[in-house]
Amino acid sequence: MYTLGVRDHLMIAHSFKGEIFGPAQQMHGATYIVDVEFSAVELDKHGLVVDIGWAQQQLKAVLQPLNYQNLDNLPEFAGTNTTTEFLAKEIFRRLGERVKPQFNGRLKVTLHESHIAWASYENQI
Repeated sequence: MYTLGVRDHLMIAHSFKGEIFGPAQQMHGATYIVDVEFSAVELDKHGLVVDIGWAQQQLKAVLQPLNYQNLDNLPEFAGTNTTTEFLAKEIFRRLGERVKPQFNGRLKVTLHESHIAWASYENQI
């Protein structure tokens, strides 16, 4: 399996509902490092999994509507705890829809919440 990865970042604000979240029930900010891995069994005719520049453009386009947003105010997330795990899958979903016409393989999205904690979502697209 071949893998090509790209990285960007995402800055958001949000709060959580539920006692399990302790102080994170209050409004707080997060800056995520976002890693995306494109994996394929075979390389294309150019010897690539995907073009790095194209992959970076796709990730940037998916993150842009979320960047510098209070996720609590976005209608698509109403009533949802926008946890790191949830956001990893949501970015996967949005990116998968965007790249599917040009990429048929495995996609993995990892959000690094800090240097000691992260969450990922991975699946075939």
